[in-house]
Amino acid sequence: MNSNKKALGLAMVITATTFWGISGLFAKALFNISPSITSLWLTQWRLIFGGVIMIVISKLMGNHPFAIFHNLHDTWVIFAYGVIGLVPVQFAYFMAVQEGNASIATILQFVGPFFIIAYLAVFRHEPPRRIEIICAIIAFLGVFIIATHGRFNHLAVTPAVLFWGFISAVGVATNTLIPQKMLQTGRVPSLDVTAWGLLFAGIVLLAIHPQQPAIPNVPSVWIDCASILIIGTIIPFYLANTSLRYIDATTFSLMDAFEPLSATIGSVLIFHLYLTGADILGSILVIVAVCAINIRPHRKNASD
Repeated sequence: MNSNKKALGLAMVITATTFWGISGLFAKALFNISPSITSLWLTQWRLIFGGVIMIVISKLMGNHPFAIFHNLHDTWVIFAYGVIGLVPVQFAYFMAVQEGNASIATILQFVGPFFIIAYLAVFRHEPPRRIEIICAIIAFLGVFIIATHGRFNHLAVTPAVLFWGFISAVGVATNTLIPQKMLQTGRVPSLDVTAWGLLFAGIVLLAIHPQQPAIPNVPSVWIDCASILIIGTIIPFYLANTSLRYIDATTFSLMDAFEPLSATIGSVLIFHLYLTGADILGSILVIVAVCAINIRPHRKNASD
């Protein structure tokens, strides 16, 4: 592959994952403005507006986003991807940010690949490799160190943060596995899958909870909302999808480490998050463990 194209792909995915990490900082800033701004409200409108805008982008790029409705099976798969995949990835992540901070929320979500390994072992009878077992132990040891600050008889983060963080990590698994076959066949562009998944997920959340809170009408709220929509949704999803034209999935997975790094650095610089030695050690263990399972040779089955 042309080195310039590979460099372009790397720049795209690094920018995308960094922007995803930064979006958690804007969310935390929103939650700090007013208690009426909730994770549910933010997730509803991020998903709906993000989905609509990405459908428009897809149409402008020459795709046929409405073609999914010609195939009922594809429609249901994308619907399941949105509701079972994107809802926990988005809503549970923002809940973890609201209850804690963007750094711990992103680190917890980062262990999602290990839930994929567990699913493959239980439901597809693909036993994990030795390296995957070792990395899983290392990753969850890192989470345990972060959660306790190294004091094993004391929780340094609330159970709510851990609960929502792990739900978001499970969402990473469902978000990856549900549309896998559809994306592998290429019959539906990945941009269309993401766009409709976002929109379906947002509509379902709005139908479940249509009551809307009284949001303060101040510039900082709308600036943060626009930043989450543009910097945290539209730009990174587009860059991530496009980058896969130039780099392989393994390289993409390795660059995903920039998401927790950017969230942690931003939390320290903007919100003055204090990191103990245990926090730093635990974060390093999680990031190294997840990167290690991605630089190993690919599985022969769908688990890639």
